[in-house]
Amino acid sequence: MRILLDTANLDNIRYFNTYYPIEGVTTNPTILAKEGGDVVKQLSDIRRIIGEDKELHIQVTETKFEDIIREAEALVRTFGKNTYVKIPVTDTGLRVTKYLADRGYGVTVTAVLTAAQGMLASNAGATYVAPYISRSENLCADGIGTVADIAAIFKTAGTKTQILAASFKTAKEVLDVAVAGCHSATIGSSIMRMLISHTTTDTSILGFERDWKSAFGDTTLLKLLEK
Repeated sequence: MRILLDTANLDNIRYFNTYYPIEGVTTNPTILAKEGGDVVKQLSDIRRIIGEDKELHIQVTETKFEDIIREAEALVRTFGKNTYVKIPVTDTGLRVTKYLADRGYGVTVTAVLTAAQGMLASNAGATYVAPYISRSENLCADGIGTVADIAAIFKTAGTKTQILAASFKTAKEVLDVAVAGCHSATIGSSIMRMLISHTTTDTSILGFERDWKSAFGDTTLLKLLEK
């Protein structure tokens, strides 16, 4: 499953883009509002950090059809070819999705809470649909099951649309959507760290270092090889 980073924090983006195999960055109005400042500069800095080849997902803020189209065109023109326009799943959103998809734009339909919404977004030509996992669970719905249902529908239909799961509260949810057939997930910084963290891993590494030093002192294998 492909992994993207769900943040607009530049320090976190620099770190995870350097050390983790992320495919890009996703943002939304709430995430950008949290960082504040000059939004266009913030997005430009994100694009500069991740480079031209990775994905940058940016959500529109306009609500009328013609204005959303203008905003979408401006986003791609400003931030490059691998910029995906995030469109909320509404009546107007579906119309915009079809319009943009027919013209070759990458569209991520977001705020998906049901398999029916995901199916409609795919039929409109969405590149990605973004089901919200924890928000579904908070409403006593089955977020993981929704991903599994969407995956089954897409497989049966042979659609090219992919699932980009979002809104995670636990690392377990990320693994669960991967098992359910999710193609991609966008994950916040804290959850990303949880995916690699384990106390037994930490103690194992300390054990390796202790045992090596007890036998060979402060030298390293590299130093021995380069003698």
